[in-house]
Parts: sequence; C-alpha cells; structure tokens
Amino acid sequence: MQIAEYVKRIKKYTREQVAYMLVRPPQYADIKLPVPITAKTVKERRKNVLARMQKFHVDVLFIYADREHGANFSYLTGFEPRFEEAVLVLHIDGTAYLMLGNEMLSMEQFCRIPARAIHVPHFSLPNQPMLQEKKMEEYLEKAGIKKGMQVGVVGWKLFTCIFTENEQIYDVPHFLIDALERKVTSQGSLRNLTKLFIDPCNGVRVTVNANELAYYEFGAAVASDCVMTCLEQIEVGKTELTLAEPLAAYGQPVNVQTICATGERFTDGVIAPRNKPTVRGDRFSVTMGLRGGLTSRAAYVANGTDDLPVSERGYFEYGAKPYFAALATWYATIGLDITAGELYDAIESVLPKEQYGWMLNPGHLTSSEEWLSSPFFAGSDIRLTSGMMLQADIIPRASAFGRAGAEDGIALADKELRDQLKEQYPQVWDRICRRRTYMQEVLGISLKEEVLPLSDLAGYYRPFLLNKQFAFKMEEKV
Repeated sequence: MQIAEYVKRIKKYTREQVAYMLVRPPQYADIKLPVPITAKTVKERRKNVLARMQKFHVDVLFIYADREHGANFSYLTGFEPRFEEAVLVLHIDGTAYLMLGNEMLSMEQFCRIPARAIHVPHFSLPNQPMLQEKKMEEYLEKAGIKKGMQVGVVGWKLFTCIFTENEQIYDVPHFLIDALERKVTSQGSLRNLTKLFIDPCNGVRVTVNANELAYYEFGAAVASDCVMTCLEQIEVGKTELTLAEPLAAYGQPVNVQTICATGERFTDGVIAPRNKPTVRGDRFSVTMGLRGGLTSRAAYVANGTDDLPVSERGYFEYGAKPYFAALATWYATIGLDITAGELYDAIESVLPKEQYGWMLNPGHLTSSEEWLSSPFFAGSDIRLTSGMMLQADIIPRASAFGRAGAEDGIALADKELRDQLKEQYPQVWDRICRRRTYMQEVLGISLKEEVLPLSDLAGYYRPFLLNKQFAFKMEEKV
C-alpha cells in the first residue's frame, strides 16, 4: 500500500498537536423526540433471524431474557421483562411461543411478532402463586420442543474462551438448561447460539437500518445532553446527589449504572451518587447510558494544573493530552475502509498499552446494550461495515494521576444508508450533520464521510471541569 493511501485510511494524531484553548461548547439544547421501531423493521428482523437459523442448522431458538439481559428477546418481541424472566421459543417455520411469568402474561397482546403465550410460574417473583406449576419439560413440550431437535440457546454473552468449547457454555439458569438437556438428548443437540445475534462478524444485531439508527440516536443524544447539563453545573461544594439530578431523561431505561462520583470513587461499595461534596482538585467521573448510546467523562474538578495535588500534576501533559490524541485518532481513523485490527494498531501506536495500562478493547459495538460485543482486538481482520454502531471506549489506567476519559458513540453509514436517513428522518440527519461540522471545524478532528456522531459531545473534552470555556482541540502541526 502506498504511503498516501495509508495516511488516508489511518489518521494518527500526536500529543504535540493537542491544543488547550478557548473552544465553543457544542450545541445540545434542541428538543429530541423518540422514533418508534416500525412493523417493517420487525418483519425484516424476523426474516433475518430465521435465515440465520437455517445457516446454523437449528430447529428452534430458545431466547432467554431477564431484567438486565433482555435485548435479544426484545429484538423480536418489542418488550423486555420488567422484573421477571421470560423465554421466546422461535421455530424454524416461524412459529413462536412466549414463556412468561405471572405478571407478564398480558404482554402477549403487545408482542411485535405472532406468538402464543405459555404461563410458566417458574419465571415469577418469589412466593407468588404457582398453582399451575408443571415440570419444566412439560412447558418445553407445550412450546414445541421435542427429542431429537437441534436447539440453539441464546443468552446475552458471547464466550470466546481459548481452552473451552464455547458452544457448550450457557449463561442462562441451570434449571432451564437441565430441562432442555433432558428434553432434546437422543439424536438432538443443544448449543449456545448467542453469536447468531451479536457476533461482530455476522450477528443479526450488529448492523442497523435507517429506522433503527434513528431510534437509537434518540437515546445516545439524550444521554449526552444529560451529561453536558451535569458538566455545566459542576462547582466546588456541590454534592454528587445535586450534580446527578440531571442524569435522568423522560423515564427512559438506562443500560448501565449511572455514575456521578467525585474524589475516591465507590467507597464502601457504593456505586450510585452519594451525598459527598466536590473538593477543588478532586478526580471526577460522570456516566450515563440509554438505549443506543453512552456518554462518559473523567477529569478533574479544577481550573488548571495548580489546583491539582502536587503528586498528580503530570495529569495534563502526560495523561490528558496523550489520551485526547488517541481519542481524535479513533474518530479520524474509523471508517468503512479499515479492519478493526487496523484501528486497534492505530490506538496502540498513539497510546501504547504497556505505558498507559488500558486493558479492554479500544471501542466496541453498541445497541440496546452499552456493550454489545467488540471487533477491536489485536490482529482482528473483522472489516467495519455500514450500519455498525460503535463507541469510543479507551480507558487508560495511570496510577500516578486520575484518568482522562471521554466516551461517546458513532454510526457507520454508506451513501445508501445516509440517503435513507436524510430522507426518512431529516431532524436526526440535521443533528448528525451539525455534530460532524462541529467536530471538524471547531475541534479540528477529521472525519470520513461515513462517520455519523450520535452524541452531541463526541470529541469534546474538558480536562479541567471548572474551566468551562476551555477544552482540547487538534491543531495540524508538523
């Protein structure tokens, strides 16, 4: 590959290009309204899942859900358990059954695909009536699961262990696996097929259409608005509880624990905001995630380096600036013309793991969950494709000072998907265009035409939270 072509594909920034100066904050006050998932999209999802079932040679999918892990279930049904458990049983011919507890039976009428409800008291809350209780194998029989069938179990986790048969690890309750094994053994088989939904190579949920992108943009955008409101209110003496008050939005469900922490985080095991006042020189972090995207910031409650503890004053030059160079590299490099391994290598070259201690993947796929799965790992040959929603998620761990952090999401969209979004959801498209213009013209971060920021704060980072007029930007220096 010629050098010019490589530079076009892989854009790297350095610490020396990071400028700390007066920067206009992003615009984020416009009203955002949710976009519903259409019947056409649900029909397309069902068709895609059934096609993958044929590819994997399974007769039936057994899709488990609980309050924390319901996105694969809701992908087809449109709803998740509020506080119970549930299972969607989907047969290769399209026949579907909803195995529901006491307080979810009424949801049968709202299911987005044709499905028949089966009352399974096992899925209800402790001590609720179990008057219709049967053996679990009998409920499986009612759902059409028989001996000799090839059954794919879908939980939520994609196991990628080296020394284990990953299709024989199950992240659903033992009482269900035990019953399934007794039911289908003898010519049949049972295996973990969560990859059908979330494998970064070809899972059905890894890419989205224009309707889904607009649906998820609402959550990502609102989460970033809430975080920005919190950042604008930071003052010495305000408590975490006070600062966290804006971290809620229209009753929408969060997909991670909301964090608003000053000083030492999570003392006594308390992760939620506490009645703890901010102190000048404190480390500070704030995180909020809704369906479609998460925004997070980590910095210092300070006006500048002089406000920091003496032992932590290397943060600005050796922590925050290199981090921002890596973040800008992430945004400028990502695109449809690279593999995930190339982006991993770009981040490694700008922010070496051995020096900065980041342990996880430098980014991941996002969806209803904050972390769906990740194509970004050393040597990954997974090619980034149109419709992927991805989150910049680089977490350095420098023991000498607090970490810098700025997480937000983007989508990748080829011309066809961009045209569909522009035509069908013009308000969403206008917000995305405004974000692209801000990142490039104000923050100096190059973006490929297929990169669509879903957060109003994408690329915007204040290393010192009391100085609300200054932020980092990139300057082109040789």
